[in-house]
Amino acid sequence: MIFSSIVARTKDRIAKRSRYTRLVAEIESLSSRDLADINGNRGEMLRHAYLEVYG
Repeated sequence: MIFSSIVARTKDRIAKRSRYTRLVAEIESLSSRDLADINGNRGEMLRHAYLEVYG
C-alpha cells in the first residue's frame, strides 16, 4: 500500500516535470519578435507555466 502510493506520487511528479519542461522549452524557443507580435513577456509566461503545472 505505501509502496504503491510512493510510486504513484513519483509518476505524478515525473509527469508534471515533463510537462513543465516542455512548456519552458516552447516559451524559450519564441524569438523576441514572436513575443512582440503577441505582446508577450517571457518572464510572465514562465511564471504562468509554473503555476499551470504546479499550482
